Amino acid sequence: HTVKSYAARTFDYPYPVAISVEASNGMEYPMICFNYGRPDEDGTYSDAIKYGMISVIIHEVGHNFFPMIVNSDERQWSWMDEGLNTFLQYLAEQEWDRDYPSRRGPAHKIAPYMASERHLLEPIMTNSENIIQFGPNAYAKPATALNILRETIMGRELFDYAFKEYSLRWMFKHPTPEDFFRTMEDASGVDLDWFWRGWFFGTDPVDISLEEVKWYKLDNRTPAEKKADQKKAADREAYHISMDYNKEDIPQTVVEADPATRDFYNSYNPFTVTPEDEQAYKNFMASLTPKEKELMNSGLNFYEMRFRNVGGLVMPLIIQFNYTDGTSEVERIPAEIWRLNEWEVTKVFAKKKEVASIILDPYRETADIDETNNYWPRQFVPSRFELFKGASGARGVSTGDNPMRRSRSRR
Repeated sequence: HTVKSYAARTFDYPYPVAISVEASNGMEYPMICFNYGRPDEDGTYSDAIKYGMISVIIHEVGHNFFPMIVNSDERQWSWMDEGLNTFLQYLAEQEWDRDYPSRRGPAHKIAPYMASERHLLEPIMTNSENIIQFGPNAYAKPATALNILRETIMGRELFDYAFKEYSLRWMFKHPTPEDFFRTMEDASGVDLDWFWRGWFFGTDPVDISLEEVKWYKLDNRTPAEKKADQKKAADREAYHISMDYNKEDIPQTVVEADPATRDFYNSYNPFTVTPEDEQAYKNFMASLTPKEKELMNSGLNFYEMRFRNVGGLVMPLIIQFNYTDGTSEVERIPAEIWRLNEWEVTKVFAKKKEVASIILDPYRETADIDETNNYWPRQFVPSRFELFKGASGARGVSTGDNPMRRSRSRR
């Protein structure tokens, strides 16, 4: 399965064999690799050992392609074989089983690493001997970056074409990172400088906050409707609790008792529609063009949204609008929206329907490290923690929960 899956995205496998030998760990060589994974003495095994074994076999067999054929320098640029191989491993896992529990690849799974303290992080473009967290840095982050590039930035068809072109151009050669970057851009025709800079040369995380939402509607009210709304707002502003108590405590005010204390303003109603108001409204409506009248009567809702780049890594804006009628809609804004200001942008969206709530990155596809600021109105979820004690077993040993054994014991 691995050979078929990888070959479909790169090139035909050129070697005569691809051997996987059961062992106590995982290690690769041209045409042969050694992989862990075996049942317990009673023949049962946990799902962790099952999927761990499948994953390590895919991964180590996959190394026949990277770096055994596309021969990058692992000591200098570990991600060029481990990261690319982990990315293809993720695709092969998903083709193996519909709900395969891949540990590396989905965007949200890299968020905890990217949220680590800065002194524990290095750019992907770091010599392997200087990396503190080798697994997340050389395997998971580049694999996730490529998955985001495929699913969210470029689209599957364009990415797959460019990646295959890179594999074909550099098979049996010695590519460097710039060869990969340039080939992906050259084959796709897409400028990805901003993406390489953020994901491969930096340590900034993705944390885009939906800071503010303002709701506007075109003012197409008649003078009577406008005055009625003004009165409602004025009454609300003038009200205070003492007014309710004073109805009983003050049976009659001075002005109520003595007509001589009253003047023009005691009977004046500022919210009465005047002939001048009516004429001004008619003159305004007559001045509008047909298109302006159409817009005036469209009933559109305008939502001005302000986004803040808290983390520093620019990404596309994926926005889900949930409407009051129960429907929803997703809009995708390319990362180029940040080109003039990498820290804050404002954009206005015109909607026929009234918006009830807004979610940023609804499918968790950008690796945003703080999802609490992705909602309008804000949604607060309690953090939970567990107290536990335990130790993990050796790699490849079936430890922990084993439902297969429990099922057999009940027979």
